[in-house]
Amino acid sequence: MQYAIIGAGPAGVIAAETLRKTDPQGSIVLIGGEPEPPYSRMAIPYLLIERIPETGTYLRHSPDHFQKQGIEIRQDRVTAMDTPNRRLTLSSGDGLQYDRLLIATGSRPIKLPVPGIDLPGVHNCWTLEDARHILRLAQPGAKVVLIGAGFIGCIILEALAERGVDLSVVEMGDRMVPRMMNQTAGNLIKRWCEAKGIQVHTATRVKGIESRSGPGFLKRVTGVLGLDAESGSANALGVELDNGHRLQADLVISATGVQPNSEFLKGSSVELEQGILVDNRLRTNIPEIFAAGDVAQGRDFSTGGHQVHAIQPTASDHGRVAALNMAGTDTLFQGSFNMNVLDTLGLISSSFGLWMGVEGGDSVEICSPEKYRYLNLEFQEDVMVGATSLGLTQHVGVLRGLIQGRVKLGQWKDRLKRDPSRLMEAYLAQNAVL
Repeated sequence: MQYAIIGAGPAGVIAAETLRKTDPQGSIVLIGGEPEPPYSRMAIPYLLIERIPETGTYLRHSPDHFQKQGIEIRQDRVTAMDTPNRRLTLSSGDGLQYDRLLIATGSRPIKLPVPGIDLPGVHNCWTLEDARHILRLAQPGAKVVLIGAGFIGCIILEALAERGVDLSVVEMGDRMVPRMMNQTAGNLIKRWCEAKGIQVHTATRVKGIESRSGPGFLKRVTGVLGLDAESGSANALGVELDNGHRLQADLVISATGVQPNSEFLKGSSVELEQGILVDNRLRTNIPEIFAAGDVAQGRDFSTGGHQVHAIQPTASDHGRVAALNMAGTDTLFQGSFNMNVLDTLGLISSSFGLWMGVEGGDSVEICSPEKYRYLNLEFQEDVMVGATSLGLTQHVGVLRGLIQGRVKLGQWKDRLKRDPSRLMEAYLAQNAVL
């Protein structure tokens, strides 16, 4: 059996290793589109605070790990798919035949549609190459503007703050992490960041980015002086906001969301919506083609519908289940669970399941803003379907267990509505399983 995997992130690597365990004789080719060994993007913040070297981001640390497993790594990109003939065309000009194919191409940053987004000194924080630029520019005291305060943006925020930069954050939503936190919790995170010396602009859009002396200035100055294009002058960039503010910056980082890497499939017969549609075995509409990770639109545990959940735990689970099915071991995917846990400068926040609530449901919350403590529980009948917490870490596993276990709370629902802090008692009384 000839297996091909497009994408060398967590989903692709776990799939390759699972295939090798399940089919010791099969041929496995793992195609990665970057000139790096397979690595974890989630480790990049640790690289930025210099807690690990670049090699610490690698998914497997032994240099001959894949070779020993008989997994061929190709640093290349797929440019075309011939699905009837089961053949891939690569950017190198090579062709690759397959019997089973896994598409695990992940996602890429959304490019902010504003003037100046391509100027020197403006970067995403997505790849190791991005991290190298940021490490050079984000020196202590440097002025940094971070566009986007979603989940990824707040992880980057933590690393930048630890580097000692002068940080400003711009978020178009009316609160921080708007796709993870409700109004109360998101604004408490904002207040926490501001108390730590970070300037935060919510409900604000970037209108444009330019060099401080007009278009082309930075390029001209660095060319004359023979300086690096990204460090030619202090505060070389100006960021104009729609609230009337103008921010100076040595570095601008764009973290305004991601989108699946599926453009190479357009015109193919692989069915697409937000991502690649897959069934409960991670199979696409073409029987020999599977998809996993950020590019896959799979079953959502909470709703039963199909969603793209671009988080590493989902990618890892996808990779394992897809590989088992590719190798002939029938395995059902139970659905991805919406779960986010975030550390923002020491303030822990989390959201689970349908944290925004459901139609016809009810909820309860407790809030101590002066202590940065918040808990919101969402119910559908006597089942907890979602939760949001801030500054509370002791019951994170309990929240997940109650929601993911679809535990019927019975009389404990009313008790929790009177006192939400009694989560552990409810959990133990209903014999929930973590």
